[in-house]
Amino acid sequence: MKNQFSLQYRATIGADFLTKLIQRKKESIQLQLWDTAGTERYNSMGASFYRNSDLCVLVFDLTNEDSFKDVETWRNDFLKILEPPDGDKFPFVLLGNKCDQDGNINVTKEQIDAYCKEHNDMPYFSTSAKDAINLDKAFDKVADLAFQRYIKNEQDFTLPETQNLKIDKREEPKKKKCC
Repeated sequence: MKNQFSLQYRATIGADFLTKLIQRKKESIQLQLWDTAGTERYNSMGASFYRNSDLCVLVFDLTNEDSFKDVETWRNDFLKILEPPDGDKFPFVLLGNKCDQDGNINVTKEQIDAYCKEHNDMPYFSTSAKDAINLDKAFDKVADLAFQRYIKNEQDFTLPETQNLKIDKREEPKKKKCC
């Protein structure tokens, strides 16, 4: 987010909130990014962060096959909590981080391709936070998909049926004075 990479590992506790501005020809798109902790003890916090989401970015570690297997759980949990009206068509983007670790990669391109195809041709980017590989491309795609969904939701938005309240214009009873 700040074009910096810290060499010290710092796990997300609960969630971090960041914003990123993406410039387009006709508009600027401000992304509000919620980085939720990837450990199970923070799963219950998801509901408050997922509300009103226009897109979800799922990130796994290319050097850790278990983190790739966990992506499906995170996706399902997100959909279960958010309950989007379009269900499985809700937009996701998948990021495989640590692509700079060539000799240590444990998730195959075939596994990733099969997963993405199974889930509506989910966009995938092989990234490196450390070397800033494909991050701009990934966030451009995130911005495009989120903006498309935002516009669609704005067009589909209708106010619920309302009724006018009958306001009694009589004066409120006068308070009795004491002593």
